[in-house]
Amino acid sequence: MRTQFSKFAFTAALMLAMAFTFSCSGGDNDGGGDPNNGGTGGGGSCNISSYKNKKMPDGKTWMTENLNCKVAGSECYGKDESNCNTYGRLYTWEAAKKACSGGWHLPSNDEWNALVTSVGGEVTAGKYLKATSGWNSGGNGEDTYGFSALPGGSGYSGGSFDDVGYLGYWWSASEDFSYSADIRDMGCIVYVGYDGHGKGLLVSVRCVQD
Repeated sequence: MRTQFSKFAFTAALMLAMAFTFSCSGGDNDGGGDPNNGGTGGGGSCNISSYKNKKMPDGKTWMTENLNCKVAGSECYGKDESNCNTYGRLYTWEAAKKACSGGWHLPSNDEWNALVTSVGGEVTAGKYLKATSGWNSGGNGEDTYGFSALPGGSGYSGGSFDDVGYLGYWWSASEDFSYSADIRDMGCIVYVGYDGHGKGLLVSVRCVQD
């Protein structure tokens, strides 16, 4: 467990993300797989029960598509609705916590850990959790368990967006400090990463059943 969110840790995380991007680059974004249109909510609560879900090897029932529910604190990648239809919306941490509701919740670090461990561990889990299409430059997975992880990229509400088609990030409910919380990430390689980021970052969301 980290005891501080140092400049070194931030720099290392940034370099890792850049490495993922450069090693996956070279192909145009083809828009990913099938649209994820379930349960849009116009700024209120989200109807999570309308989304595809499946019991995973960890024994928990997870959403098997990225959340695409319009609430305050969420955006489409590049502010382009077609990206929401493909990859789901991107959420701040506070918005993510509110969006997972009605018998569902934002998964904790422990729950993410259990999922990743149950499919072989962080070194290879991406191979089994990533969708078979939608990842650029040979980054597609085998989707062995039907989790169908897609690379929605990340962004900020001010309008800066990066990495769609190459990197996927998902919030956990676990905080580092008052200003940061933990995410899981997947890139073109099979490793599943883990790091802390500021709560204003916009990334994807998967909810898990209570």
